[in-house]
Amino acid sequence: MEARPAILTFKVLSALLSYPQEDMLAAIPRMRDALDQEGLCVGAHRKALDTFLDDFAQCDLYDLQERYVLLFDRSRALSLHIFEHVHGESRDRGQAMIDLKALYEKGGMAMEADELPDFLPLFLEFCSTQKLDAACDLLGQPAHVLAALAERLKKRASSYEAVFRAVAAIAATQPRKEDLDAILCEADPAPDDLAALDAAWEEEAVTFGPGADGLGAQTAVGGCGSEALAARMRHAKRAVPTADNPHQSGGHA
Repeated sequence: MEARPAILTFKVLSALLSYPQEDMLAAIPRMRDALDQEGLCVGAHRKALDTFLDDFAQCDLYDLQERYVLLFDRSRALSLHIFEHVHGESRDRGQAMIDLKALYEKGGMAMEADELPDFLPLFLEFCSTQKLDAACDLLGQPAHVLAALAERLKKRASSYEAVFRAVAAIAATQPRKEDLDAILCEADPAPDDLAALDAAWEEEAVTFGPGADGLGAQTAVGGCGSEALAARMRHAKRAVPTADNPHQSGGHA
């Protein structure tokens, strides 16, 4: 059976929400071409993405990496793990992880051992392997999470807002106001407020593995500080997608 062509737009957006790497900078022209080729992101959203890519092209890689860490690794309110905003540390999160991993496996995508299925770039990569209607339906399910993250990034005047707006626009699902408000009313400390960030991470962490309460989830006391945050928020490096290598997959940190 011939493999379905990847939806390159979702692979581009997946790469843009991953930890910046040298190959990502080199691939910016090809990413623009991929977006043009499919035309899923148009108008103001495409223009905002072009501005975002311009910013990437002009910045030093170290500065891009530092900005990424300050935004997404230091702040729980900007976590790129979808279920962090839906289930927090509840036991429901464990079952949701299992269900999402099973969906990936059914769709033919294998995860690495150190990946969590609700990591947004991984979710987008899976969507890139599906039919467009099915992919948009999947992306619409966490529409309130995407909208909340976009609003929080707007508050920080971050150009990453454009990526979340683009994903939400393609999904074309309007989040329920009460769902969006439920996320936005939660604490949102600034990335440089170390005391507030440590307080936000003092709760129990959830790790996922076999044999924990029948849910595949194990609870462990989560530490605070930079080392514990780095361990909890370590992300897979998604490969940069292009029209020449749409099925290339990434390695890991």
